[in-house]
Amino acid sequence: MRGVGMQPKALVLQAHGTNRDLDAIEALALAGARPEGVPLNLLRAGKKHFADYQMLVIPGGFSYADALGAGRLLALDLKSYFADEMAAFVDAGRPVMGICNGFQALVKAGILPGNGVLPQQLPSSRVESDSRQVTLTFNRSGRFECRWVRLAPLSRTCIWTRGLREAIDCPVAHGEGNFQAAPGFPLDSFAACGQVALAYLRADGSPANGEYPANPNGSLLDIAGICNPPGNVLGLMPHPENHIHAWQHPLHTRHAVAGSGLALFQQGVEYASQT
Repeated sequence: MRGVGMQPKALVLQAHGTNRDLDAIEALALAGARPEGVPLNLLRAGKKHFADYQMLVIPGGFSYADALGAGRLLALDLKSYFADEMAAFVDAGRPVMGICNGFQALVKAGILPGNGVLPQQLPSSRVESDSRQVTLTFNRSGRFECRWVRLAPLSRTCIWTRGLREAIDCPVAHGEGNFQAAPGFPLDSFAACGQVALAYLRADGSPANGEYPANPNGSLLDIAGICNPPGNVLGLMPHPENHIHAWQHPLHTRHAVAGSGLALFQQGVEYASQT
């Protein structure tokens, strides 16, 4: 049995097309975890097991080349082969983070938002017409967005953000990051309960208010990341793993570096080491 304060083992899930796994591994290691990149096929073959880890990160990339939609085939894997293991992992309160493509997979697998609201059909032809409560659909700009953004950590429910006070700067790189919800989805209570974990800000730290490019994709409520009701599962579109060193920030030579994305990983690792 692990003792309090021990280094948690972190599973970084690797699927065909994943390309930010090494970045996530480095971030977790710097934050104090013992990360391991684990190919999905080893989990399917029973050579590795979710239960052997205290944290799970589903990194960004283009899993299965985004065939049939971003994150959809990885979501099918999670639902078809690992539903019981994922449910046990989440229900045990272990920290889970899905970044970009990983966020898309968590939403499309039904793991997020995880609030038990009855599903309704989403209203737009640009939004997938299935039974999910929320989705991540095409950027409002109609193109792939690759730029740096500023994020406000809002949630005191989310274990990944609740200790943070400083805004985070990190890049986005996605074509389908537009967070939208079904007509009957209770956005107000969703936000009031702390499930909006991260929101886009303008460069001066004021709310983006839906304005491009501060909000790079058109997401409702400037949502950049959400969590489940207990707060242990976080999904976010931006890439905090790509701002874990000061020199990665585009303004580092001007000594204008803002909040590091490493803080998110440190929060998750600290929580995992004490539970």
